Amino acid sequence: MILLGIETSCDETAAAVTVDGAVRANIVYSQISKHAPYGGVVPEIASRDHVRKLPGIIEQALREADCTFRQIDGLAVTYGPGLASSLLIGWSAARALSQRLHIPLSGVHHHEGHIYSVFLGEEPPVLEGAFPMLVLLVSGGDTKLVYMKAPGCCEIVGQTIDDAAGEALDKGAMLLGLGYPGGPVIQKTAEGGTPQAVRFPRGLDRAGGDWKFAFDRKLCFSFSGLKTALLYYVQKHPEALADENTKRDLVASYQEAVVDALTTRVERALKKYSCASFACAGGVSLNKVLREKLGKLSETTGVPLRLSSPKLCTDNAAMIAGAASIRLAHGYPPVLPEDVNPNLALENWPVEKA
Repeated sequence: MILLGIETSCDETAAAVTVDGAVRANIVYSQISKHAPYGGVVPEIASRDHVRKLPGIIEQALREADCTFRQIDGLAVTYGPGLASSLLIGWSAARALSQRLHIPLSGVHHHEGHIYSVFLGEEPPVLEGAFPMLVLLVSGGDTKLVYMKAPGCCEIVGQTIDDAAGEALDKGAMLLGLGYPGGPVIQKTAEGGTPQAVRFPRGLDRAGGDWKFAFDRKLCFSFSGLKTALLYYVQKHPEALADENTKRDLVASYQEAVVDALTTRVERALKKYSCASFACAGGVSLNKVLREKLGKLSETTGVPLRLSSPKLCTDNAAMIAGAASIRLAHGYPPVLPEDVNPNLALENWPVEKA
């Protein structure tokens, strides 16, 4: 089955072609340079750029896959979560193509795309032996732990109670005057630095106070205090930003705090749940230090680690088409909601198959 995937949930305009889940083309246009002056994504700029770029991106994906519109068997598109104005561009284009070509359309949850990206590549995805699987999802504005007993069976067992890891990196980079986006620039600046130079909080390490969330406190994340700690440190030690070596140590220590908070929760979850494998997916999973620490955790526990290839970590359309292909291959019908949903929750696939 040949699927054309479309992704416009935030500031990447993307289209991809998969054949039975194998990636044949994956074209991504990033708007980072347009949003960098503002220190974050501006919805109006993002949606207007999607309108300009999406038609050409779709055509480029078809050319790279050596495929025509008439050869497409179906379409897959992100319908949430994300920026409403951005989601609407991709959703409208996919709906129009579906009606014009008389082929089915499947709406895909953005985070579900990230999760199943760990199985995608040049060959059809193989899921046997991977479940039960624990997933650390570190995508954009979200950070959570998902326990999956089987494909399409998701149980959120821990999540951030305030900011996401990606937001902590972005806002930390702004405080340090490093620019946007924060993840890549922090990783680059931290190279050669001493991660233990400054001890930053890991969030929720200290018990106490009322816990109003339904999840295990030990599996949840909090990064708001970390950002505040960085702000106070910079205010108290302004000289830390003047010396390159000291600044490098500071940035490395901040990155270490984010990564350590993530890996510690994964380690705790692996002890609590029976897992055949564990995975990390989403934009932050591209971080080199995080990958190294998770790799060491895999060696220590003996539980195999699954990671997306670097080009599939950040937002892309191959993961959207791939997730739809996996869903269809397991006998579940396409999801066709009436509209986009910026706050779409991650839900289980229906019990009844097609």
